[in-house]
Amino acid sequence: MFRPGKMASQVLRSLFKKPATSSYPFVKKPMPKDFRGKLRFYQERCIGCKMCMRDCPSAAITIKPIGDKKFIAEIDLAKCLYCAQCVDTCPKKALEATPDFELAQLEHGKLLIVLGENAGKDSKTEG
Repeated sequence: MFRPGKMASQVLRSLFKKPATSSYPFVKKPMPKDFRGKLRFYQERCIGCKMCMRDCPSAAITIKPIGDKKFIAEIDLAKCLYCAQCVDTCPKKALEATPDFELAQLEHGKLLIVLGENAGKDSKTEG
């Protein structure tokens, strides 16, 4: 049954309440301590054992040699589940999960990132 009085009182109450939504793009909240976002690769720690590749359930990470005991990491963000199994598996802690989660891209090619020195001119590099 329709009750205009009940609806009007609810409308008036909501006028004086604080909004339940946040101003997300303008005011960013900090992520929790163990948030699993984009990966960071420490090239100097990597020994090329490829345990992260073997343990990745979606085959999103590839470790490639670029020189004598130097490796780069290619991560396909379109495949990555952000489970951080590769971070937990790495014996030398060469991978780390960061709180960075704003990774959306309009072009699929930009989702393949290469991490490490001499990683390529077209890709984003970190190291």
